[in-house]
Amino acid sequence: MIQIAIILGSTRPGRRVADVAQWVAEAAGRHPAVKTGQVGLELVDIADYELPLLDEPAPAVIGYYQHAHTKRWAATIARFDGFVFVTPEYNSAIPAALKNAIDYLYAEWNDKAAGIVSYGVYGGTRAAEQLRQTMGEIKIADVHAQVAINPYFDFDFTDSKAGVCAPGERQETALITMLDEVLAWSQALRVLRDPTTSATSRS
Repeated sequence: MIQIAIILGSTRPGRRVADVAQWVAEAAGRHPAVKTGQVGLELVDIADYELPLLDEPAPAVIGYYQHAHTKRWAATIARFDGFVFVTPEYNSAIPAALKNAIDYLYAEWNDKAAGIVSYGVYGGTRAAEQLRQTMGEIKIADVHAQVAINPYFDFDFTDSKAGVCAPGERQETALITMLDEVLAWSQALRVLRDPTTSATSRS
């Protein structure tokens, strides 16, 4: 089974990332491979790990983690074959908390695939572009398809001033296309993560 983490990329009080990530999980749950049990999805909230500003003495590429919070974070990320990053855009960039969480690790990210769901006034596209640059450095294959959520069009403000993430069919179609690509690359890259495993293996 391919395991995909949906990573909540903000820790700010009052954040909307949980709402957007929940929509991602629900829409992705309708993907045929998820419905048939070939793919597992899990929400991973960086806020749950309470990572301080990077405090590991050794660079992550060395893999010598000394702190318990780092080891816990590493063990979680190591379990997955691919990722869907859900990120807001703050001042044309990803949140500092997300960059910090990424920088803690190296090998645990390597030779895996990822898609991006960004959100913001401009759909979070500038944050997504910054995230793509970072993923290249940690050897994550970021897929071409992307979902850009705009609060003016993709949130329902009928019953809440803050609004509820409620994208239409077009955005769900984009998400399924993105997930198709993430799954294909996650499967193909297995041979790099484990040379004894065939890239075509479904086990």
